[in-house]
Amino acid sequence: MHLDDRRRALAEAMDIQGLWPADSPWVRHAVLETIPRHRFAPDRLWTWNGHDAYVPVDRAHDQDAWADLVYAGPEDSTIIQVHDGLPSSSLSCVAVVADMLDSLMLEPGHRAMEFGTGTGWNAALLAHRAGAGMVSTVEVDADLAAAATRRLAAAGLDVTVHAGDGNTVRPGSAPFDRVIATYAVEDIPWAWIEQTAPGGRLVVPWGRLGHVALTVVDNGKSATGWVQGLGLFMPSRGTDQGRAFHTVRDASEATRKVPFERDPRRLSDAHLVFALRVSHPDIRITAAAAAGDRFTVHLHDGASSWAATDTGADGTTTAYEGGPRHLLAELRAGWEHWEDRGAPPLWDFGMTVTPEGQSLWIAAPDGGAPY
Repeated sequence: MHLDDRRRALAEAMDIQGLWPADSPWVRHAVLETIPRHRFAPDRLWTWNGHDAYVPVDRAHDQDAWADLVYAGPEDSTIIQVHDGLPSSSLSCVAVVADMLDSLMLEPGHRAMEFGTGTGWNAALLAHRAGAGMVSTVEVDADLAAAATRRLAAAGLDVTVHAGDGNTVRPGSAPFDRVIATYAVEDIPWAWIEQTAPGGRLVVPWGRLGHVALTVVDNGKSATGWVQGLGLFMPSRGTDQGRAFHTVRDASEATRKVPFERDPRRLSDAHLVFALRVSHPDIRITAAAAAGDRFTVHLHDGASSWAATDTGADGTTTAYEGGPRHLLAELRAGWEHWEDRGAPPLWDFGMTVTPEGQSLWIAAPDGGAPY
């Protein structure tokens, strides 16, 4: 299939699922026509082999497989770099890119800063909208920064690329009207708020699960806003990602069967999973349908404790766990905490950031209930 055919297939999938932002029609045109994704994809991509490792896919050796990775589904990212066996940079999935650009409310003439250049594609989309010389971007990996600089120049886009740590670097062109990050942070750096003009807007992935849009107050002493949507993001470079589920499980000698009276299939609810991420940030949850109408859930803390449930077609659940923590009891407590507060949807969650730290709340920042 030709690249243009793949691009059209992706566009149609976005159309069918209603994922193009109605309030930002420029995004669809830029993604599909002006700044096509494949022009910013490196010749070597990576894919999971289905068993135990990420393996390279080179354009020169298999252009069709390479193109399939570039133009996968709306919610599929394209891995461009692997370090120590784990993905370390990617072309974010189109659905999330579109959603975040919509949340940013970028207008022509806005000065914009991006943290996490990667391939340079998102910076190119920003520059297409904001205009020449209006976009700066920071990339911690010097090789990626250099490659992005070349791609942006080849596309005829005037973007300033800085090599450095986005969590600490302070480009001299601040303050910015808009700030966007393409990697997840647990705590939003106050330096990002300081570099945003009063009334300016930041869109930041938080906790590798969703992104928030914050507006800086007039005096610049805080920023507040709402959760905008879900999406998995890579953490900032150097973050300890912990051990994988199978590694934690295999290292645990004690395995205990435990009762679990709730229906694990509810853990396919994005709103519940987001609430559990807020209340129990170190518990990682993977829930998926399995063969034979079964439904499985894996929990682990990235260190020494794990749990798993297996629900059959008849609704009967068996549950096991190992390690020092009782993760299923903790999960149950977080679930009840969410229900006791009326089971708020993820869009009812918000965040306020000050120099002293950040807080999450539901309903309203002033008089709302802390979560």
